[in-house]
Amino acid sequence: MTVVSMSSLTRIADLDRESYDVTQIDQDRWATGDYVAGKITGMPHHVYGIELASGRMVHALPGDWVIGAFGNRSATLEGVGSWSEIRDGRMQAMTSAGLFGAVTSMSQMIPASLDLEYLGHVVRNGEKVCMSDFAIGPSSGEFAIPTILLVGTSMSAGKTTTGRLIVHELEKMGKNVIGTKLTGAGRYRDILSFRDAGADAIFDFVDAGLPSTVVPENTFRNAVRPLLHHMDSLKPDFLVAEAGASPLEPYNGTAAIDELGSNIQCTVLCASDPYAVVGVEQAFGLKPDMVSGPATSTSAAIDLVHKLSGATAINVMHPDCLPALREVLKRTLKLC
Repeated sequence: MTVVSMSSLTRIADLDRESYDVTQIDQDRWATGDYVAGKITGMPHHVYGIELASGRMVHALPGDWVIGAFGNRSATLEGVGSWSEIRDGRMQAMTSAGLFGAVTSMSQMIPASLDLEYLGHVVRNGEKVCMSDFAIGPSSGEFAIPTILLVGTSMSAGKTTTGRLIVHELEKMGKNVIGTKLTGAGRYRDILSFRDAGADAIFDFVDAGLPSTVVPENTFRNAVRPLLHHMDSLKPDFLVAEAGASPLEPYNGTAAIDELGSNIQCTVLCASDPYAVVGVEQAFGLKPDMVSGPATSTSAAIDLVHKLSGATAINVMHPDCLPALREVLKRTLKLC
């Protein structure tokens, strides 16, 4: 019996409950967000892991099937690739979430991606099954949630760690909080950590039908607006929103910030080093209410951030950070 793993990009779909067929189709009909089946090839090693729809990681073995989705990735510290680069059915899982494509550039600092053989598209009644089929639909609503925006100078700059602490502190104040990740390359565990921190609800761009946000800007905006309207309909007190790695990268971070608009009441910049803070400030005219991440790892780093930018810098990994963090939240969100 063949083992079939439903990757976390299938979590919005009904593929675990309703029947489907797997059929190969011509490549000129392929598109971002198509659900496809891949067979694991090669010998297993420690990175052969698949994130399931529940968020749990499983150890994948050669011959197992994985249901994922075609998409694009452009990660500065890990890998770059696209479904459009697939040749002769050879592809990779570009993230553990089941983002399928052909890797075209890979960091030498991490192991190679999981190799897969394209088996075919998930189809029903002869039609492709796509992520957009299960996306949150358009509505006539609005978006007016007071928002704490988390932006970064790069990936792995501490956005999720900082965000979950902010969620936790707001929940302790008795506030209803939604956590969201608006840009990136869909790994469920990032927003699950917001739920673990106490968020009343969590969403990301996968709920909007996108496998990653490396898509044309109009596609991104048309997908994310219904998501924002849906979150607003839940009437939370606050939204803690990640806007991906860095606004300069092709993940539509700038468009995400624009869609949030004047609802942003607090901006937290998670930076890899103190000089990166200045770069983001100058590139976007962005004045963060708080800086966190590796740029605040030591007192020397904190002093340098303040010297270069004048920004408040808080090391959220330090157990004594909470009073300063609460003060920033109370000041920017006008909390008593």
